[in-house]
Amino acid sequence: MKKKFMLIVSLTAVLLLAGCWDVKEPQRMYYIDGIGIDYKDGQYEIYMQIINFANVAKSEGPTPQAAPSEIGFAKGKTMEDAFFKLYRSIDQKVFWGHMTFILFSEDALKDENSIPVIDSFLRHRETRYQILTYVTKDPIKDILLITPILNKSLTASKLSNPMHTKELQTYVEPVDLRKLIISLNEPSHEVNVPLVTINKNWETTNKPTEETALSGFGVVSKDGFKGYINDGDARGIQWMYHEKTRGDVTIKLNNKEKEFLTVDLEKLSTKIKPIVKNNEVTFEAEIKLNAIINGFKGKVNTDQIREGIIKEVKKDIKKSYEAGIELDVDVFRLSEHLYRKNVKAWKKIQKDGKIPLTADSLSQVNVIVNKVNPGRKTFAETINE
Repeated sequence: MKKKFMLIVSLTAVLLLAGCWDVKEPQRMYYIDGIGIDYKDGQYEIYMQIINFANVAKSEGPTPQAAPSEIGFAKGKTMEDAFFKLYRSIDQKVFWGHMTFILFSEDALKDENSIPVIDSFLRHRETRYQILTYVTKDPIKDILLITPILNKSLTASKLSNPMHTKELQTYVEPVDLRKLIISLNEPSHEVNVPLVTINKNWETTNKPTEETALSGFGVVSKDGFKGYINDGDARGIQWMYHEKTRGDVTIKLNNKEKEFLTVDLEKLSTKIKPIVKNNEVTFEAEIKLNAIINGFKGKVNTDQIREGIIKEVKKDIKKSYEAGIELDVDVFRLSEHLYRKNVKAWKKIQKDGKIPLTADSLSQVNVIVNKVNPGRKTFAETINE
C-alpha cells in the first residue's frame, strides 16, 4: 500500500512539472541585429535588420545560399506603432536579445525625437544597455544592406562590433546606450555620436563594392541635434579621450616639401586641469604618447620626430576644439572636468549645465612623447641608395 501511495505521489509531481513547453526553438525565431530610425512628416520610419545566422557558425550539411539579412520597413506616429505594423508581415517570433546597434538619421535626433526611442529600448526586457548608437546622413536602408568585406557575418561588421576597428585605429570612440544616457544627464549634457558614411573605395573582381566607415561625429544634446564634426576636424578628439587610444599623424621631415613620415601613436593618458580665477575658468591639457616609426626616407632623429608629432597633435586638438566652438559644443567635455574637480566653481559659472567656452578657454596643450620606437631596426634606411 505504501509503495502504491509513493507511486501515485511521484506521478502527480511529474504531471505538475512545467518543463520547457513554452520555450521557442532557436530556428523558429528571427534575430534582430540593428534598427534604423528616421523621422519625416511627423512620423517615425523604422528599418528592422533581421540577420541570417547560417554563415555565423559551421553547418553540418550544405545549405542553399541565403541573403545575409533582410530589411523590414514601416512607419507610424510612434516607434511602437511602426513596429506593430511591421509585426503583421513577420512569420516567426522576433528575438531582441541579440540587437547590437541603433542607427539614427539626423531628423530622428532633432527636437527631442530620439528621447522616446531611447526610453523604449531601455524599458524593453530583452534589450541591453550595451546597444551601440550611430548617426548618418546617408540613406539608412542602403547602410543596413551593406555586407562586410569578403561577405563575413553581419555580427562581425563595423556597426555590430566596432572594437575590431578600434584595435587598428581609435579614430571614433563607440557610444552605447549607457554612455549616451550618462553623457546627456551630466555636464555638458552633450555626446559625440559616431557618424556612419558609405565608403566606395573597395571592389571585387566583378564590380565595385561599398563598405561602411566611421568618419566623424554627430553631436547630440538633451535638446536635440547640434551638428556634425567631420573627418579632419574630428581627429583631435581621439587625443583627448581618457582611455588609451591608437592613432597616427603624418609629419613633414626637415621642412622639405616632399619628405613626409607617418607615425603610429599610442596615447597613454590625457589629463585636463581646470584653473579658476575671478569666476573665469581656463583649462590645461597634458597628453602623453608613445610613437612607433614605420618606413621613412632620408636621415631622421628622435628630436625631429618628437617635434613633428607635438606640432601635429596640437594642430588636431585645436581644429576639433574650434569646430566645437563654431557649433557651440563642448567637444572635449571640459564642463564635466570642472564639475568633477570644483563643483562650487561650476555652479557659479554654468548656464543650463554647461560652462561658456571661448577660443581661449583651452589655454594650454602640453604634448609629451615618451618613447620613439624605430620598430625592428634602427634609424637607418633598410635600402641604401
